[in-house]
Amino acid sequence: MKKLILIFCVLSLLIFIRPVLGFNTNSNSATLEGTSVTTTQIDKAPQHEGVFEGAFRGIKKFYGYTGFANATSGNIIMIIIGIIFIYLGIKFDYEPLLLIPIGTGVIIGNIPFIAGNQTGIYETGSVLNYLYFGVVKGIYPPLIFLGIGAMTDFSSLIANPKLMLLGAAAQIGVFATFMGAIFLGFNLPEAGAIGIIGGADGPTAIFLSSKLANGVNILADGTTVKNLIGPIAIAAYSYMALVPVIQPPLMRMLISKEDRKIKMKPPRAVTQKEKMIFPVVALILTTFISPSALPLLGMLFFGNLLKESGRTERLADTARTKLIDIVTILLGVTVGASTQADIFITKDSLLIFGLGAISFVIATCGGLLFAKFMNRFLKGDNKINPLIGAAGVSAVPDSARVVHTEGLKSDPSNYLLMHAMAPNVAGVIGSAIAAGIILSFLG
Repeated sequence: MKKLILIFCVLSLLIFIRPVLGFNTNSNSATLEGTSVTTTQIDKAPQHEGVFEGAFRGIKKFYGYTGFANATSGNIIMIIIGIIFIYLGIKFDYEPLLLIPIGTGVIIGNIPFIAGNQTGIYETGSVLNYLYFGVVKGIYPPLIFLGIGAMTDFSSLIANPKLMLLGAAAQIGVFATFMGAIFLGFNLPEAGAIGIIGGADGPTAIFLSSKLANGVNILADGTTVKNLIGPIAIAAYSYMALVPVIQPPLMRMLISKEDRKIKMKPPRAVTQKEKMIFPVVALILTTFISPSALPLLGMLFFGNLLKESGRTERLADTARTKLIDIVTILLGVTVGASTQADIFITKDSLLIFGLGAISFVIATCGGLLFAKFMNRFLKGDNKINPLIGAAGVSAVPDSARVVHTEGLKSDPSNYLLMHAMAPNVAGVIGSAIAAGIILSFLG
């Protein structure tokens, strides 16, 4: 930590000596103009200029091209946030496969540069801009869903279909956030994209925001929607990573110790034939309900069919390992890099993060309370442990693991993981259906 503080002190010193070298820039464009002037002055410098004066001019010109001359307080703040993301992923194991790429991307996106050199993620023709195309056009999320489908076992949901209701109940966070965004002044498409944060599903949030809040669509009154992909994606992934922090207090607050000790009967054995039929039937049913969610749900169930068919193991293995790993790297880094300080540090971003926190709490509480409500109609060993209602959010499989951990704290012999996976995967399906419905109305 001392070394880290020392590095930031040195960086700050280099940034604050700009006035000494004659740099007093307020923007990248100003720096570019100043650099051009400096270049002209150097070219026209008198022939009899001394060695030291010429060396100083060269150093001054070089410094003008560095990040130290162009850095703003916003860049420093975002770089610190990126380091915090990396720290949380490494130190506390909070979704490291997401937070480490995103944190690195945040740092990459906030290294100061002179505009016009095809460096930034928003500069046409830059490498980062080409990689960001997969986010803007919603290409990466369906590929993520393909990998998720290939690694997901739907047996617990097939064995106990009523637990699907818990995944649906948790989607109350989506529509609560949608209403809250409208109340705060966002237009309908922007509010719809923000609302999906309540599903705690990063790929779905990126997919919907790329369609509704992409900075391109024109509204009926002639105004252009804001580009909120970065803030929405960062908020969604942040709260997914913070599941172990946010959910346990809510579980202990809403569920009594006696209810937390409820032991559920083992789920029935599911045949391989059922596993093969499920993705086909589920694909047809869900996409008929929400056709706009076809890119997500189609790839999800296709991936699961690859896994369960028994004939395409090579394809399934590629989807759940190499493919999803590559796409996760590209998605994480480009989403992180899209958080340039001048675009990300805004009032809208703060509002989105606040709404995201509230929506995640509402979604978790909705699942927990609905599980308690279901128990009023269930008797004997058919009762469910209300803790599994928290797994109705789409953070797979972290929310199911948190449920299992909390169950063990109340009763070391109570294993809830297999039961919690049912509402967990139902939450993934539910958030995709919700996104499709929102897109149908607002797209």
